[in-house]
Amino acid sequence: MSFGICSLSIIPCRKEPSGKSEMVTQLLFGETYTIAEEGEDWINIITNYDNYPCWISAKQHTRISDFDFKSLKNNPLSTELVQVVADTTNNSIFPLTIGASLPNLKDGKCKLGNIEYKFDGQTTDCTSKKSVKEIKDTAYLFLNAPYLWGGRSPFGIDCSGFTQLVYKLNGYQLPRDANQQVEVGTPLSFVEEAEAGDLAFFDNEEGSIVHVGIVLENQQIIHASGSVRIDKFDHYGIFHSDNKKYSHMLRVIKKII
Repeated sequence: MSFGICSLSIIPCRKEPSGKSEMVTQLLFGETYTIAEEGEDWINIITNYDNYPCWISAKQHTRISDFDFKSLKNNPLSTELVQVVADTTNNSIFPLTIGASLPNLKDGKCKLGNIEYKFDGQTTDCTSKKSVKEIKDTAYLFLNAPYLWGGRSPFGIDCSGFTQLVYKLNGYQLPRDANQQVEVGTPLSFVEEAEAGDLAFFDNEEGSIVHVGIVLENQQIIHASGSVRIDKFDHYGIFHSDNKKYSHMLRVIKKII
């Protein structure tokens, strides 16, 4: 079995082995993956954080040893919305986005293989479960981030990528997609029982879960729809404050914390 790590700011992950295929998720710097199938141009991988199968370009693949893979678990995560890191070997710089994993971080430096990077920013322990207030504060950082199918960064994020990343930064692990996340947690019977930090799920006419957001106080929800935004919601669904109509129909609310 072979392993790899994201050594770029972001790597797009495709549904099929083609640059024209839809992007289904993204790898952030420092995140690892298992290689399921290796071709000349495309590599079929399974992301290690959420066991998500997808394809990445072979040009963006960085192989790591079995020993390194086992040592690269539960690394600190960057809590900076965007932060520049510098390669100490040649002083080249590139940006990292919030949620990037920082392997072997010590004294302001992280190490990936033989390359050492300077990192001057705030981090969090991904194994430490945070409070509802901290979850909300993290969610607010993403306000106005544009919606992007498969995205997981403030430069483009989808609804389930948003909820997954917010909870990951606060010590809670969620699957990648909304229809997977709905399987987590305890269902509530009424909207009135919902509290800040709960997840609300929404379905389409066929009954499939297609959207998710984080419940706030006063029957508000923060979610990625066009952009990360705050709207009102009730037992019918999300009431879009700009369009003055319901945009998503409520299916269930789950208590995660």
